[in-house]
Amino acid sequence: MSALIYLIACEPSGDQLGALLMKALREESNGQVEFSGVGGPLMAEAGLQSMFDVRDLALLGVFEVLPKARTVFRRVKETLVDINAKQPDILVTIDSWGFTGRIHQRLAKQGSSIPRVRYVAPQVWAWRPRRAKQLALWINHLLALLPFEPPYFTQHGLPTTWVGHPVLETGFSIGDGQAFRKRHGISADRCVIGVLPGSRRSEVTRLLPVFKETVTRLASRYPNLHVVMPSVDTVAHEVYIASGNWDVPVTVVMDAAQRREAFAAFDSALAASGTVSLELAMAAVPHVIAYKVNAVSALAFRFLTKTRFVNLINILVGHEAVPERLQGKCRPETLADDIALLLRDEMRRVAQRADFAAALSNLSPGGQRPSRRAAQVILSLLKKPN
Repeated sequence: MSALIYLIACEPSGDQLGALLMKALREESNGQVEFSGVGGPLMAEAGLQSMFDVRDLALLGVFEVLPKARTVFRRVKETLVDINAKQPDILVTIDSWGFTGRIHQRLAKQGSSIPRVRYVAPQVWAWRPRRAKQLALWINHLLALLPFEPPYFTQHGLPTTWVGHPVLETGFSIGDGQAFRKRHGISADRCVIGVLPGSRRSEVTRLLPVFKETVTRLASRYPNLHVVMPSVDTVAHEVYIASGNWDVPVTVVMDAAQRREAFAAFDSALAASGTVSLELAMAAVPHVIAYKVNAVSALAFRFLTKTRFVNLINILVGHEAVPERLQGKCRPETLADDIALLLRDEMRRVAQRADFAAALSNLSPGGQRPSRRAAQVILSLLKKPN
């Protein structure tokens, strides 16, 4: 008899992780699993029929969540009704604590016997350390992506397994940049800059105007500039509209496989802070990260944060390998100078790539596929029949 696994992933990064997990769960169980829940297009391709469209739940901080609180609460209620009706053998939520945390909290208060697993540990080592104790009350097992995370949670009695980071399975190290250029009519002498403004509407709204001005400044130095802008379903419309009047040629890419090829074609990249930096590192693309949130969120983060860096590569290697241009430092003139320096200074590119390799080498326990290790843990926790 097949086990029913209920999955919830609300954002593109979680959708990608969920699709990899679904494949691994099928492999590890010899196909003896079924899926239900909430996910995006990649999980749909893997066989999940999502309860609803997750695009409206691609939210950021508390002040970005508040305007959509009614939608969030309604979807939480609908999801809980579905879980209680189906009584799955296990619940696995992937990141997006603003939504999934409410699911776990309510199930815990109900005294639900469904095993509850969270995939992706919250960054309590960076800020809000009290959340580790909160998780210990609401979930049964945590799957961590980073090697240093488990002790933050096990000290509160929460079983935690380091499974490794799924970026290692995304194929960004084997893209064909020449094929991408040929397919899109980008000549070999063109300087290709990747521009990645994020996967949330709030990110795109704040970052694209800054990135556009950055590219305009770069174009005055590099007249052969061509921008490639990989995007995702959650913000595709905004990206297409915004990129239509740039001063340089822009190629927008949506397909996941084409995204990998696009990365291989980049000479450098400018990206929103997040998992994309690890993807660029996999592709050995020298890059700069930038980020802006509303003033209140920024103040809260500055007050609560405990780390020197926000970029995972920098955290893993212990110094600023990838320039971080956040809030007031996220300015076109600064970003243009950063990218120009990477383009002209071979030693900086070599040093950054060496740091990429060092960081990525610390992302998998024993060289095992992260999704496979996660699947093994999840299957071991399945609700036992009465």
